[in-house]
Amino acid sequence: MSVSPVKRQKMESALDQLKHHTTVVADTGDFNAIDEYKPLDATTNPSLILAAAQMPAYQELVDDAVAYGKKLGGSEEDQIKNACDKLFVLFGAEILKRIPGRVSTEVDARLSFDKEGMIQRARRLIDLYKEAGIGKDRILIKLSSTWEGIQAGKVLEAEYGIHCNMTLLFSFAQAVACAEAGVTLISPFVGRILDWYVANGEKKTYEPSEDPGVKSVTKIYNYYKKFGYKTIVMGASFRNTGEIKALTGCDYLTISPKLLAELSKEYVKLTPTLSVKEAQACELEKIHLDEKAFRWHHNEDQMAVEKLSDGIRKFAADAVKLERMLKVDVIS
Repeated sequence: MSVSPVKRQKMESALDQLKHHTTVVADTGDFNAIDEYKPLDATTNPSLILAAAQMPAYQELVDDAVAYGKKLGGSEEDQIKNACDKLFVLFGAEILKRIPGRVSTEVDARLSFDKEGMIQRARRLIDLYKEAGIGKDRILIKLSSTWEGIQAGKVLEAEYGIHCNMTLLFSFAQAVACAEAGVTLISPFVGRILDWYVANGEKKTYEPSEDPGVKSVTKIYNYYKKFGYKTIVMGASFRNTGEIKALTGCDYLTISPKLLAELSKEYVKLTPTLSVKEAQACELEKIHLDEKAFRWHHNEDQMAVEKLSDGIRKFAADAVKLERMLKVDVIS
């Protein structure tokens, strides 16, 4: 429905309306996009950092990271790993100059099945932020939502006071386990769920309210609010603005610059579709998942199994590409 120019002048954009009901997070490593759309928080991942690191505007950060890796010395492999960690933190530190909230920094996806490895790497990233004068209260450490990742998050939260963002979350079992682990935030992937259903089913288009990713996040949100879990639900990985608008009222939504731009130019009335009151009235039953139950229930969801493994492989592949890029500078 089109809106007249006069009415548009009086009306807030869809993005501004969304901010009244939901915390908007920028899903990018591009500082310009963060400056333009003024989100509260920002999230990064290996793919976003890889893309940003190849932009000429950020070459200085890459050079600083490489210099840091060389300064610490050790084997070529150690120098590259230290340069990678430093680069993630340098991007995070720059982002934090532009937002009032927190930035999410991801642990290497190749550690997704190594609980102790994830704990060690997370603590290392927090130490690097501390060296940069940034406290852990402004950082969310992103971990893959494997059983091992969820248990690493539990330890980091309880024993070290490190806040975690559980990513690559596709199944209800993953969401339940994360809530029981007491992590700070989860990032259920809306668009990638839709991708799977479009690729594997006969139906190729969905109305936003029937979108499988939207329905997944709605169920998780309702479950968390009905049973009083404090873990924040942050919908992620959107394919269109319809998915975003259908989740108005969700705790947080992390949105790409492209979709932030579209929302800033849309003038339609947004009404919250998710609310604590409605969640508390829903008919979901509380469940408990130990490791065996988690693995069984997650395994029963073919989409989630395939998308989790695919997501880990893709993030790992981009981490390798980033290391190769840095290797050229390390050995030069």
